[in-house]
Amino acid sequence: MRRRPLKTLTVLAIASAVAAGTAVTANSAPQQSDSHQDIRNVIYLLGDGMGRTHVTAARDRFVGAGGKLTMETLPNTGAVATYAVEKNSAKPSLVTDSASSATAWASGVKTYNAAIGVDAYEKKVATLMEQAHAAGFATGNVSTAEITDATPAAQFSHALLRGCQGPVYSDAACLPKKDDGSYEAAPADKTLITPIAEQIARNGTADVILGGGLARFEPDDQKALQAQGYQVLGNFGDPSLPAQTAASQKVATKADLDKANGKRVIGLFNRGNLTVEHNKAALPTDAPQKQEPTLADMTRKSIQLLNDRKQGGSYDRGKSKKGFYLQVEGAQIDKRSHANDAAQTLDEVKAFDDAVKAAYEFAKKDGHTLVVVTADHECAGFNIIEKGTYTNAEAVAPPANTDSGNPANNSVPSRSSSGAKDPARSSGIVNGAGSGDAKNFAPATFRTPDDPKDVKDGSPEASLWLTYLSGNHTGADVPIFAYGPGGNAFATSQINTELYGKLYRSLFGRSPQQH
Repeated sequence: MRRRPLKTLTVLAIASAVAAGTAVTANSAPQQSDSHQDIRNVIYLLGDGMGRTHVTAARDRFVGAGGKLTMETLPNTGAVATYAVEKNSAKPSLVTDSASSATAWASGVKTYNAAIGVDAYEKKVATLMEQAHAAGFATGNVSTAEITDATPAAQFSHALLRGCQGPVYSDAACLPKKDDGSYEAAPADKTLITPIAEQIARNGTADVILGGGLARFEPDDQKALQAQGYQVLGNFGDPSLPAQTAASQKVATKADLDKANGKRVIGLFNRGNLTVEHNKAALPTDAPQKQEPTLADMTRKSIQLLNDRKQGGSYDRGKSKKGFYLQVEGAQIDKRSHANDAAQTLDEVKAFDDAVKAAYEFAKKDGHTLVVVTADHECAGFNIIEKGTYTNAEAVAPPANTDSGNPANNSVPSRSSSGAKDPARSSGIVNGAGSGDAKNFAPATFRTPDDPKDVKDGSPEASLWLTYLSGNHTGADVPIFAYGPGGNAFATSQINTELYGKLYRSLFGRSPQQH
């Protein structure tokens, strides 16, 4: 039987818990001022699953070893530790998922994997986007994933489990299990088991919402959004139908986005995640997926809508000097790394960097915008390996870890750099489609701008050789880049929960209260 919590237009009654920020005044300081008083807007971009090697490999692939991606030109660089904690504990869980990592920077607390907007003890915690919205900043949330997915969800919803996205409620998706395998009792705060799509449609936390995930929403969600003044791009479905399908719902298009001019806008461009750029490029021109905007398109438009809104309207931004807070996620870097598909991974890093460029160009002109670029975690142990080699994962037996001939690390090791390849797991060089075979660990090879013109992708002559360690997340630190006033605060090694405090101070000019 279909069962879901009672809908209400006040799903998130958290206003009393939100500390209002003081107005941030601007002055004539240069663009790279270190003063938080010069910040009006914060744009926080993250490449989901993007480790340092993802950035390096994309640089080698698209601009050459001596070049730089846009994110690498931001003047302040550092690193972020990403670990989570175990449930009901402060004990570190060394490899995070997107939900706990996003909760760390959105709310400043460590939590268990799969948690959205709650701490390790299932207590709801306010998010930076909620706090910014309550204080009168314009707010935006953009992703190439379903907008109900972990990373965007952590800014404007609260759930015990990230899978509680909707449209229907189920214990399996929304309630954690106890050690004996039974489900926990429903919490007193029903928000925590309210499908994320319902929360998004009713709490008004983000003024601009762009991404995928239309199938998570229903016609009454559209009605609730429109009642709050949202311009809804596309259509969430026919209320007379018992189930919403692709035939009953209409996804938004780039043309719809280009024409959007509302003070509050929601556009969902796919029923699921947005189409991977590598695949979209290969589709015929009349394919529906060709009508999806790129992440850069969504970034530019969201900045325009939020920046226009701050000039006046109900918040009277011209007097308050308050600007906007925008989160932008390049989600498919992670999803294609999980698939061990290097070709698609590289294209998604490039698409994300194009979005960074859009934010950076605005910030340089504006002079009062902080741009922060980072990742939630690394995915799959992406690595650049020596040309002509392969990994231990491909060997029948990995080489022994002995080095008696090199005790001082100043001569040639005695161990072999490679053993016999396992034919079941290494069929030679592969690109893209090789990820379809779970046994295929062979390197993917790509030409770079530094290669001769006749060198082709997938050839032994190509200089960029890439491989993966696993099909899941790793515990590696991730890079962080920043530009604008206050950007030097991020030029250090930090834990992901520290990002919340730094972003909060950037918006409000003071430190947050402790949860």
